[in-house]
Amino acid sequence: MKITHKKIYMASLVLLVLSGCKKFDDSVTVDPNNPTKAGTQLIANAELFLPGLSSSPYGVHYPQYLSNTSFTDNSRYVTINFNFASLYYGPLINLETVINSTTLDANEGAVVNQIAVAKILKAYFFWHMTDRWGDIPYSEALKGNGSFTPKYDKQQAIYNNLFTLLDEANAAIVSGTIKNDIIYNGDVNKWKRLGNTIHALMALRLSKVDPVKGSAEFNKAVANGMMTDNADNLTFQHLSNATNENYWYNSFTVLGRNWFAVSKPVVDYMQPLNDPRLSVYANKNTAGNYVGLDYGLPGSVTVVINNYSLLGSNLRLQNSPVALVTYAQSLFAMAEAAKLTWIGGGDAVAKTNYDKAIEYSIRQWKNNDVTGLAAYMANADVAYDAANGFKKIGNQRWIHLFLHGYEGWAEWRRTGFPNFLSPAPNNNGAQIPRREGYPTQERSLNSANYNAAVAAFPYLPGADDLNTRVWWDKP
Repeated sequence: MKITHKKIYMASLVLLVLSGCKKFDDSVTVDPNNPTKAGTQLIANAELFLPGLSSSPYGVHYPQYLSNTSFTDNSRYVTINFNFASLYYGPLINLETVINSTTLDANEGAVVNQIAVAKILKAYFFWHMTDRWGDIPYSEALKGNGSFTPKYDKQQAIYNNLFTLLDEANAAIVSGTIKNDIIYNGDVNKWKRLGNTIHALMALRLSKVDPVKGSAEFNKAVANGMMTDNADNLTFQHLSNATNENYWYNSFTVLGRNWFAVSKPVVDYMQPLNDPRLSVYANKNTAGNYVGLDYGLPGSVTVVINNYSLLGSNLRLQNSPVALVTYAQSLFAMAEAAKLTWIGGGDAVAKTNYDKAIEYSIRQWKNNDVTGLAAYMANADVAYDAANGFKKIGNQRWIHLFLHGYEGWAEWRRTGFPNFLSPAPNNNGAQIPRREGYPTQERSLNSANYNAAVAAFPYLPGADDLNTRVWWDKP
């Protein structure tokens, strides 16, 4: 979590406390940390953590979207253990407070809608977390003083509970709006479509490990109503101020760190196809060319930065938005579901959704400019064909998810596409990670549950490292 987000979190708590104080003669026995009204303010605070699920100097490297120009440890997978504590004590405890509150203010929107939005966000944060670490504290988490050493729930059980959580949210939403919503400006219909889209994307994760369950959950989400346009995208809009600025702006402009070039795999895939999105993803080098940087170079190599394409300037403005769940994503999911025969129509429906997914991806990244779309779709390596359907869908989804590293990584782990990514060179044979290691603090603070979780890994028991697979990542 960024330091600025910590400041925002504390400031929000202060504002929340002050908003509950009408006079200075309130009883001193009132606990200021447990306000009598807590609703959309806490939802808004949880929303502030959303861009951190995408903007990461680690996540972008696993699917090899960016290459380091210097300080290459991240692209060589040196860091093994990652801390999830800030997600529990930040957004998740806020959302849990809303879900369990009996004193929500109906003036901020229908209470059922506030709770439903909190459930959708809770599901999204936990989905992100369990896909990174696998089994994590869930059923005994967020209990405060009630549980300092929560057990680790199995990922399969977490998925099943999140499906239920999203079902509850979908069924509960009624017409109206909620206040203090910085994502959809209170439009609960968009929240409903987001929840069902998340539901479908989660269901697709089960394609190898439990296709029957996956198909049932996917079709349920489709029936309940998914995204219908890019206007439904879950997008975090940064602002032109230091408190709410884009992560990459802070890295490149504030800190002056030109550490991130677009990777050679990305440029080498996009450039021969004249992909219209390349001009957004990457800047040309000083010679006027797009040149991707070799991935995972050893730190001893000196990179002449001007020879390579740095991350595109418009993606690292102070107010550049961050896309997290998108309409194009849902269309790629529909295409794959048709190819899997989870939905009807076979390759004809797969092609329709695939073609539309590419169009709306280009519209998303290029502000509705579809110049070059027809020529791009005419490429033999782009045009859908039944024999290579899964490959085409996987490759194009990977390109669409650019910068959303953790999601691109999850889809690569599940599908194996694109199949041309390779381990970082000169890295002692280290493979692309399959998960992230648990926080080191868990070994001492929650040792019994930590040890039990590590011993019960589904594919490589006993090894809390980057090579152990999560439940749905079936070899």
